[in-house]
Amino acid sequence: MLGFLGSLVAGSMTAVGAIPVLFGRIPSRATRDLSLGFAAGVMLAASFFSLIIPALDAAEIRYVNEAAPAAIVCVAILLGMGAVALMNEKLPHEHFSTGREGPEAASLRRVWLFIIAITIHNFPEGLAVGVGFGADGVSGGMPLAIGIGLQNAPEGLAVAVSLLGEGYSKVRAWGIAALTGMVEPIGGLLGAGIITISEPLLPWGLAFAAGAMLYVISHEIIPETHRSGHQNKATLGLAIGLVIMLFLDVWLG
Repeated sequence: MLGFLGSLVAGSMTAVGAIPVLFGRIPSRATRDLSLGFAAGVMLAASFFSLIIPALDAAEIRYVNEAAPAAIVCVAILLGMGAVALMNEKLPHEHFSTGREGPEAASLRRVWLFIIAITIHNFPEGLAVGVGFGADGVSGGMPLAIGIGLQNAPEGLAVAVSLLGEGYSKVRAWGIAALTGMVEPIGGLLGAGIITISEPLLPWGLAFAAGAMLYVISHEIIPETHRSGHQNKATLGLAIGLVIMLFLDVWLG
């Protein structure tokens, strides 16, 4: 239940972040890139301090061989990255800037291509929150929920602004942006359930979720922040997000 509720709150931040479009107050592209850079820093810190390090700790409890925990975590990270890469390759979807990717899907409406793309990226985030709560309760899941919630706010705004550019009304753009975050509770419930049922899967689940998040950071968020010439602002945002998330993780747990 904590995994579901935590990922639900984090996913709902997409709706909160998109609220400015309802009032016509759209931040500049530089400000949006700064916010997305901040989000990347938050997710990067969360991947290591809230997922990878706890995965190593969990594996060390079960395996005496010193190489085994590191090998398990490395393999699970690569599996997480590979799973999201496979979804990115096989599912038809379309990015706001680079256009259509994946198999041809002419029968799908443009808006659903957008939603599929965002779903690919949001599902592993919900999975990470669920795994965190399933592994260590509030102390394990709360930093992740806060970090991913902070990341979802600028993402929701970016989705709504892009839909406005495609001719959608303010209310409809906000509604679709809000909807994209609702896949996260599904991932959260799945992640928490798997970890709760099978404790031996704990290090695998934590590292898998970390790998999925790292793929999203590298493949989507950072390139998007550098596309319009605001690399310095995006890097500043990343640095601030990383240290704030590090502080929260140490402070809360």
